Amino acid sequence: CYQTPLKVRLLTKQLLGILHLMFCCVHSWSQIFTGETITLRCEIQGGEGKVWKYEWTAPNTNSPPTSSEYRISRVSVSHSGDYRCRGSSDYLLTGWSDIITLTVPVVTLYPNWSEIYRGETITVRCEIHGGDTEWHYEWETNSRIKAPNQSEYRIRSASSSNSGNYRCKGRMKSSQHETTEWSDSVTLTVSDSNKPRATLTAQSSVIPAGGSVTLSCSVEGSAGWKFDWFRRDSVSFKAQLMRGNEANRVSQGGLYHCRGGRGDPVYYTEDSSDVTVTETREFNYFIAAKLRDVILCSVLTISFNNYELIKPEMSDNS
Repeated sequence: CYQTPLKVRLLTKQLLGILHLMFCCVHSWSQIFTGETITLRCEIQGGEGKVWKYEWTAPNTNSPPTSSEYRISRVSVSHSGDYRCRGSSDYLLTGWSDIITLTVPVVTLYPNWSEIYRGETITVRCEIHGGDTEWHYEWETNSRIKAPNQSEYRIRSASSSNSGNYRCKGRMKSSQHETTEWSDSVTLTVSDSNKPRATLTAQSSVIPAGGSVTLSCSVEGSAGWKFDWFRRDSVSFKAQLMRGNEANRVSQGGLYHCRGGRGDPVYYTEDSSDVTVTETREFNYFIAAKLRDVILCSVLTISFNNYELIKPEMSDNS
């Protein structure tokens, strides 16, 4: 418990002595873990016989209790921060108590993908919320490669050797004997399988005259991908890069393929197989009709030129 002698702020001219405001954590402070329940208690000594109303300041809440106890169910990172209390009774108002800082370390994976592939870059981060304390960091892991004593552990070109459970705690720089408890463990699993392959599907393999079709690119069983698209006129031509989204509308025929990329630096999937899209061209009936007339006219002209005119013979009697 923290005991703070507080001068009472008088709202009347009555003079009272010094009250002692005690701020306690009922739970043993060195054994707080995320998911547990703790109780903070505000006690005013020297103010017996009065009915006190309590006021609390706490992080991330708009409706703190008005009783002498502040109960936190299922401690999480959102509860990290500074807590203090004060009391009021009739015309009396105490000052604020000393601050109790609740620090809850937490390990996060960035990016937090469900599956990490061999060769990707991943960051394991230890975050301690609450207060302005500077910390030294300690890691505990059962992976074959140990983490350094820093707040972040950046793994470049991850492999199965990095797989394991990671947890951390902080040690105050100002007092090496003051530490947080260990965070909950976070499990990192790195797949040693080959690179994933992107899959391209087409709404239709034929583009209608004057229209377009939708092509979709995906990577099965994982997320966080952005996609590049490629097009070429035939197998012998070099593919041209087309930026796009997961779905891409095209109005030009050709061979298409795609790939996925994610992370920093970018990790690319294997290219998808090619998909052939053909384009239907509009037939101009006006031109066709004119062409037919020209052909017909040419045939008649040729026939007329080959026609022999026969002059009738005149009789002697004519």
